[in-house]
Amino acid sequence: DDAVIYKAIGSLLVKAEKPKVNEALAERKSLLDTRSTVMTRQEERIRSQVKEAQTKLQEDLSPVSGQSLS
Repeated sequence: DDAVIYKAIGSLLVKAEKPKVNEALAERKSLLDTRSTVMTRQEERIRSQVKEAQTKLQEDLSPVSGQSLS
């Protein structure tokens, strides 16, 4: 494959070797996949915490049977 590869550095395009560009892109993809996994776990944990807080708040706000509020 004789294609000329250019790598964007800021607003410049610089000639680069294809294997190095492929390696850098693979590393970046791996990093982004890992970040995505971490973010998904954090989202699940936060959703769970919000659900628990909502349930507790509803329990705290609902009147207990047998108690009068007067």
